[in-house]
Amino acid sequence: MAQTFSSEVRRVTGWSIALSVLMIIAGLLAIASPLLAGIAVTRIVGWLLLFSGVLHFVYAFHGGGVATVLWEILLAVAYALMGIYILANPAVGLASLTFVIALYLVVKGIIELGESYMMRHESGSGWLLFNGLVTLLLAFLIGGTWPFSGVWAVGTLLGVSMLFSGISRLMISSAIRRITA
Repeated sequence: MAQTFSSEVRRVTGWSIALSVLMIIAGLLAIASPLLAGIAVTRIVGWLLLFSGVLHFVYAFHGGGVATVLWEILLAVAYALMGIYILANPAVGLASLTFVIALYLVVKGIIELGESYMMRHESGSGWLLFNGLVTLLLAFLIGGTWPFSGVWAVGTLLGVSMLFSGISRLMISSAIRRITA
């Protein structure tokens, strides 16, 4: 029984380690070529919007009154047109996505600064302040150079996220493998 458990853990962690290495490689490639990674993300968003349009259209005819059907068809058309537009104009879609990320980071940074102020008497609240300031700095770095930041921002952020996710997963999988060895 213990042998079966140990071999199963080794098998599962082996796959997890392989996935981790692939994530690290993909993250490094995205960091090395952020424009291509950003365009890839933009195309995925375009396809998701187009797919959502199709789903709204199909859903429109599954119950509800005339108003519901018309609303769902309008949503389907809006999603589909946005998806088609982004797929036809990925540079514009990437610039838009970059702007939305910068705006999100501004809001997130302000909220984190507010949280740090509300928790200023608590231990560790300085980290919230630091996080809020770094988030705002990143927001202004991306937003202040927009739309040119679209060339690097989305791909770099994606790459860094994938790189650190891969490293974290690799460390956890390796630790689990050592424990059961």
